Amino acid sequence: MTVRPEQLRSHQWYGTEGLRAFSHRARTRQLGYLPDEHLGKPVIAILNTWSDINPCHVHLRERAQAVKRGVWQAGGFPLEFPVATLSETFQKPTPMLYRNLLAMETEELLRSYPVDGAVLLGGCDKSTPALVMGAASADLPTVFVPAGPMLPGHWRAEVLGSGTDMWKYWDDKRAGLIGDCELAELEQGLARSPGHCMTMGTASTLTAAAEALGVTLPGASSIPAVDSGHDRMAAASGLRIVELVRQDLRLSRILTAEAYEDAVATVLALGGSTNAVIHLIAMAGRSGVRLTLDDFDRIARAVPVLANLRPGGRYLMEDFHFAGGLPGFLSRLSDVLHLDRPTVAYDTLREQLAGALVHNDDVIRPRSRPLAGEGGVAVLRGNLCPDGAVIKHIAASPHLLEHTGPAMVFDDYRTLQRTIDDPALALTRDHVLVLRNAGPKGGPGMPEYGMLPIPGYLLKQGVRDMVRISDARMSGTSYGTCVLHIAPESYVGGPLALVRTGDSITLDVASRSLQLNVPDGELEKRRSAWTAPPVRYERGYGVLYGEQITQADTGCDFAFLAGPGKAADPYAG
Repeated sequence: MTVRPEQLRSHQWYGTEGLRAFSHRARTRQLGYLPDEHLGKPVIAILNTWSDINPCHVHLRERAQAVKRGVWQAGGFPLEFPVATLSETFQKPTPMLYRNLLAMETEELLRSYPVDGAVLLGGCDKSTPALVMGAASADLPTVFVPAGPMLPGHWRAEVLGSGTDMWKYWDDKRAGLIGDCELAELEQGLARSPGHCMTMGTASTLTAAAEALGVTLPGASSIPAVDSGHDRMAAASGLRIVELVRQDLRLSRILTAEAYEDAVATVLALGGSTNAVIHLIAMAGRSGVRLTLDDFDRIARAVPVLANLRPGGRYLMEDFHFAGGLPGFLSRLSDVLHLDRPTVAYDTLREQLAGALVHNDDVIRPRSRPLAGEGGVAVLRGNLCPDGAVIKHIAASPHLLEHTGPAMVFDDYRTLQRTIDDPALALTRDHVLVLRNAGPKGGPGMPEYGMLPIPGYLLKQGVRDMVRISDARMSGTSYGTCVLHIAPESYVGGPLALVRTGDSITLDVASRSLQLNVPDGELEKRRSAWTAPPVRYERGYGVLYGEQITQADTGCDFAFLAGPGKAADPYAG
């Protein structure tokens, strides 16, 4: 099918003979454009999350120009829209609080303006799911342009991975192994260029998931942000989106149930971030696909971990890119993928992966020599998390994957920070650190508090990991035996709210179990005495967030956006 000019969505704004169309054309002349530059051509919205405060996206101003170049070359008409930037490094209490806001902005911009297709520019953690969620709801032809990983970090003789080595050396500082001078040097070398974290953290996990879903060009997710190939990929995305509009290949044709299953398999085989569980469930919901924690657990048992990438492995994203990138990686998972589904670049994923090769078997492992026999994230159940919890066991300490110990409970993160180093707590390596009121509502926004700090006096004794549980998330660059996303959260009265210091807790990852060893009768007494905390917000966006946010196991979307139903295109007059 080839869409004729009068069938373009933008024709409603520009192509009729009424007063409104006359006004639209006149205002486009006001912008300085000639009729021949846009009339009858596919209008492409470039949604750009560039910002001066977002180091992961600071190069996207230039990449938008490359996308425009491609759109012009293909005979389209590009229009750049600035949208909210979600900077993981600076936005508080967490950009997760605003993921759904960017998703709303994306959806409404695409619906309310005269555009026929979209190119989405993002990459830092929450921006990828937010943009895809909004675009899925708007359902126009769409291509995603990942921001790309930054260059590897360097300090003296060490190659650094941002995030992962930040945690490591901060603990070294607290343990007295390095001082202020070394820390100042590390500040200079940890993050050396534009781009998102170059470990298999949340950003790399979600952009890889976007590529696996089929909404990027092949290999796009691992191209280093400052590589000239990244500029060429952006231009090629501009070329491609015009063709997708002419074919009327909408996002709903790409984002199928099979595509989401393949994205889950990809994330698990990469040893990717636990945050992908929440985001993929939310993205699937916007596509009308039901994805659950049970799907993650089922698929995890069927795929090995093949990516030897930090924090669970050795290498960084630039190594992964030159080892074959996601096309090479997926070629080693072809038996578990749905190869006959379409992508934005090819009629089938099978065609897209044809000829893909792996050039370094230590970075992308063969199936005969996996980094781990099962996917890197496990889903836990038990009386402490009746609706589920997750653990990235590939980045945990093996000796702690089956552990029983006494709880030390912290009611909020500030109290934890203030008291964790107090010797009066008498914490031992066997304790289970418990943080509550850090979930979707309690956080608010479910901040990345889940890698709870080890007490300084234990660090000095050589303890580098403990069992830690919370209703929070943790950075995808983090590591340790951290149980996360406990649902329902403590703030709404989930069982985590009933735990008391000294209670025995058992973690058994092999059995997928997290259990509070307290009699049911005692828990019922505690529940009857529990009172709900005060609401977090009394005005503004926070009120909407508090009223509509769902729990971690269902994706933390807004209830009124995640439900069924369609919104009609506006009447252009």
